Amino acid sequence: MEKVETGSVSRAIRKDKEFGFKNKYERMGLHEEEEEEDEDLEVKWMQRRKDTKKYVYACAIFASLNSILLGYDVGVMSGAILYIEKDLHITEFQEEILVGCLSVISLIGSLSGGRTSDAIGRKWTMGLGAIVFQSGMAIMTFAPSFTYLMIGRLMAGIGIGFGAMISGIYIAEISPADARGTLTSLLEICINLGILLGYVSNYAFSGFSEHISWRIMLGVGILPSVFIGVALFVIPESPRWLVMENRLAEARSVLVKLSETDIEVEQRMEEIEAAARVSKGNEDKAVWRELLNPSPAVRRMLYAGCGIQFFQQITGIDATVYYSPTIFKNAGIESDNEILAATVAVGFSKTIFILVAIYLVDKVGRKPLLYVSTIGMTFCLFVLGASLTLPNSAFGIDLAILAVCSNVAFFSIGMGPVCWVLSSEIYPLRLRAQASALGQVGGRVSSGLVSMSFLSASRAISVSGVFFVFSAISAISVAFVKFCIPETKEKTLEQIEMMFRGEKDSNRGEVEFGDAEHLIREGKW
Repeated sequence: MEKVETGSVSRAIRKDKEFGFKNKYERMGLHEEEEEEDEDLEVKWMQRRKDTKKYVYACAIFASLNSILLGYDVGVMSGAILYIEKDLHITEFQEEILVGCLSVISLIGSLSGGRTSDAIGRKWTMGLGAIVFQSGMAIMTFAPSFTYLMIGRLMAGIGIGFGAMISGIYIAEISPADARGTLTSLLEICINLGILLGYVSNYAFSGFSEHISWRIMLGVGILPSVFIGVALFVIPESPRWLVMENRLAEARSVLVKLSETDIEVEQRMEEIEAAARVSKGNEDKAVWRELLNPSPAVRRMLYAGCGIQFFQQITGIDATVYYSPTIFKNAGIESDNEILAATVAVGFSKTIFILVAIYLVDKVGRKPLLYVSTIGMTFCLFVLGASLTLPNSAFGIDLAILAVCSNVAFFSIGMGPVCWVLSSEIYPLRLRAQASALGQVGGRVSSGLVSMSFLSASRAISVSGVFFVFSAISAISVAFVKFCIPETKEKTLEQIEMMFRGEKDSNRGEVEFGDAEHLIREGKW
């Protein structure tokens, strides 16, 4: 504040000399005018800062709606499968395929979504994914047999692959560096919200007949797609994609809405254009060829991005969520209503604790949250395995419910949201969409394997034995976080790329709050 007042006084003195003021009261009036001008500039800047923050958050929330579809499907299938099994008389093998195939088939959407988003843009790719998912859920709702159910399930998986993968990229590309972790974590909030809504839907419609209940449960999943359609006409296209398409004027106009000052607009525009020039300088090298034969920097990015996706799923989170009714039944709960009520508690735990991650991810960083998450999950999975060795025991039931709720809570603190954050921010602009899609391969394949083998593995080594295995894998993930995951807090996307390349100026920050305020008060806004 001291510097600002000094600057104002010096300007007043310069103007005093320039215009030859002799009366001290005239000079005092000029000084007051300068202070009023500074105050007006500060008010305008603070208002712009507030409007920008609201706009960025609104865009991120709208883009995150796609993840509700993924979460709802995961949550609702855990209960709907109980009634599908009774109504359509499907086998255990068909049940595993129906539940687990979505993760594998979503790879088609993810891998093609990267190329599609580079061709038609980020936001319209999200819209395409919503349409395909909506069509799949409609087919499932009216499916007369297992065959039609599988057709709808496969379409829903492709739609989820399209939308969920590109949502994280879009949010990362519109977010300022100091809020990118929080905004990208909204994806995990929406996934958890979708799971919770799926659980609530299971419980709410469980009173209908076996033929009707599961159809209503699945049909409700069409509704979020309507809101996504509306959102596409509200959110802008990614400025980074616009620059890659040489639509510089449009990119600048979007950045004006996303940035707090004109200085920040120019800096972000300059960094994006520089990254785009590097990308276009390598146009003779195909993206997939570069990913399959990567440079040392890109290889480190792929280790981190693909690895975090793999460990997120191979530790059994989908088995815990999809098969929570089976877990609770194995623990000794017999009533379907009581089982579904327990799954609602799991959904609440998963959703509430993601808020902790949202608050902390840009304050304490990515790695500390991952450490807490992986260590906590390791312990909870071990306790869950132990509790399931005490079937039909009140203590065993309570311990199993507590262990499942705690496991999903620790997942939501770190592995859930941070995986989305890292996967959308560590790749360079030219490779971002398709490298993120490639990173989904490990996660989707491991998710599919876990989901499609859980019942068979449980029959072979018992349900408790499966969770002991998950606990051991989770322990390995702690070491992976230590050696392979870098800290990316408060770095721009371009600075993260420089960090992986080992360049020393990757710690250079964006224009700080105090710098912007000082420049504004000096009349350079």
